[in-house]
Amino acid sequence: MNRITKLFDEKKSDILSVYFTAGFPALNDTLDTLLALQEKGIDIVELGIPFSDPMADGVVIQRAANKALQNGMSLKLLFEQLKNFRQKIHIPVVLMGYLNPVMQYGFEAFCRSCVETGIDGVIIPDLPFADYIADYKKTAEIYDLKMIMLISPETSEERIRMIDEHTSGFIYMVSSAATTGMQNNFSDSVKEYFKRISVMNLKNPQLIGFGISNPETLKMAMAHASGAIVGSKFIQLLSETNQPTEAVKKLLKALCTEVR
Repeated sequence: MNRITKLFDEKKSDILSVYFTAGFPALNDTLDTLLALQEKGIDIVELGIPFSDPMADGVVIQRAANKALQNGMSLKLLFEQLKNFRQKIHIPVVLMGYLNPVMQYGFEAFCRSCVETGIDGVIIPDLPFADYIADYKKTAEIYDLKMIMLISPETSEERIRMIDEHTSGFIYMVSSAATTGMQNNFSDSVKEYFKRISVMNLKNPQLIGFGISNPETLKMAMAHASGAIVGSKFIQLLSETNQPTEAVKKLLKALCTEVR
């Protein structure tokens, strides 16, 4: 069974997902960071493929991507780093990256490498849903690779239900139409969006991301979805500490979540 499916079957709420950029702060930090997150009880990890034009990401993640590229990170090297990572890492891992590097690698070759290394799912923010259905869905399903789609407050109910019907794993609920980043609280309109999605009775569970950085935003996300995704806050802490274990401890403290 796919690890994402298993996670959501066994845990219905309070799921915590953390994003970090592969090759940041140092080129060979990827496995150490995965281990630190797993050891502290993080449920699922989104591993970012660095790209020179990350349109959906805010300044913190953009800087991390630029640094990772300067360090020499590439998709080919990342798969080499992940070659035996399943000997130590047992939690679900999702690759998150933009379409350009994936297409340069070749989509089927990308899916094959994901399966061979042990990646459970993929998020490609700039892959149009219609193109996914027409050109990519069949291949992803052959490899049992979960293609996670994003929705936002502007996404229509019709499109949300189409995404729910044609994907599996989970739905990534973007908290706003802006880029990734940290914020103190969610606006009333965003809270209404959370409520609107929670009563749609979608078959796929949802995780809420963008702006999760403190107890208030975490609590709100956990109350209206299966869990939350934290990215920029963790990248910031990695920048400050240059030490994955310490960064995870500081993250959980900042979220007022017990260190496990």
